[in-house]
Amino acid sequence: MMAFDDSHKRFVKFALVGISGTIVDFGFFNLFSILFRLPVVLSSVLSFSIAVFNNFYWNRVWTYPESKQLRAIDQFVKFGVVSLFGLAIRTPLFALIKEPITIMTQALLPANFPIRTDIVGHNFALTLVIIVVLFWNYFANRFWTYRSLSFAKKTKEENEP
Repeated sequence: MMAFDDSHKRFVKFALVGISGTIVDFGFFNLFSILFRLPVVLSSVLSFSIAVFNNFYWNRVWTYPESKQLRAIDQFVKFGVVSLFGLAIRTPLFALIKEPITIMTQALLPANFPIRTDIVGHNFALTLVIIVVLFWNYFANRFWTYRSLSFAKKTKEENEP
């Protein structure tokens, strides 16, 4: 059986932080698109931006606590750049799939479904693009934003005989 090493633990923590960011993302997405009636693509961009702050904070405090030895602003700039690339992946992909997913949802759900099918379709499309961007964000942040942390050196030194 494969050992659950530091990189696996970090990925799980990163994913759990991502889940909290996803909750923030979905909450604000639905607030903006349903309550404030903003266009869904704009709602997606705004909710993503708010979730970035949530994720940065929790990754700095919990996933990579040793990152607190570095200046927060320097780290946030890197995290922000990675997030902007993630947004550049997410936004056109969301715009591309939201309509076909909504049409599919309308075809699959009964007419008396308690939630409007366009809302279900938009949220399902958002789920798919969040999953795609999760992997980009993890690897880009792991190997660029948090690359210089001493944990990498300590882990290597601890594993050497």
